[in-house]
Amino acid sequence: MSALNSTTRRLTGTALLMALAATGAAQAAPASYTIDPAHTYPSFEADHFGGLSTWRGKFNSTAGKVTLDKAAGTGSVDITVDTASIDFGLDKMNEAARGTELFDVTKYPKATYHGTLAGFVNGAPTKVTGELTLHGVTQPLDLTLNSFKCMPHPMYKRELCGADAIASFKRDAFGMDSGKAYGFKMDVVLRIQVEALIDESSNTGKVALATPQH
Repeated sequence: MSALNSTTRRLTGTALLMALAATGAAQAAPASYTIDPAHTYPSFEADHFGGLSTWRGKFNSTAGKVTLDKAAGTGSVDITVDTASIDFGLDKMNEAARGTELFDVTKYPKATYHGTLAGFVNGAPTKVTGELTLHGVTQPLDLTLNSFKCMPHPMYKRELCGADAIASFKRDAFGMDSGKAYGFKMDVVLRIQVEALIDESSNTGKVALATPQH
């Protein structure tokens, strides 16, 4: 009888360890989020005639995915922008920007950003290290997250995360130097307001509820 009890205890202990290991593996996996195109708009600021004024615009069509693992302090961002959706608020400027002197949307219909979430504080990222592909050229570009927050979506009852990101780059580094001969500065300020909803297949126990403390 004692041998039977010993075997039973060993089997029970093994089963418990396997269950704990499975639980740990599940919690370690990142949660997946889909970017909400109705609340995600990359916008930019660019010079006109060497400081005469600043032109501002945005892109109206964006898609992508985000992964986030709060416990591990890891995650990724993949964003695709429809360059033809550029919007300066002026039809003639939009038409010109879609042409060969700037975005050349027929040849380069998409811009992409692939990055890794980094600088985690209390389970939330404060920056993104990645690469921007624009006008057929790929260059390193890191984003600073001025804010990051997750909360339950009041209607979908699933986790919703949002961030406000900023970066700057030289547009001539991407082969877009229109106006340079007239004294236009090549500096561009990029801002991205983004919201993403956790996928239904993701375990809600894996999401980050923290807000970074700067």
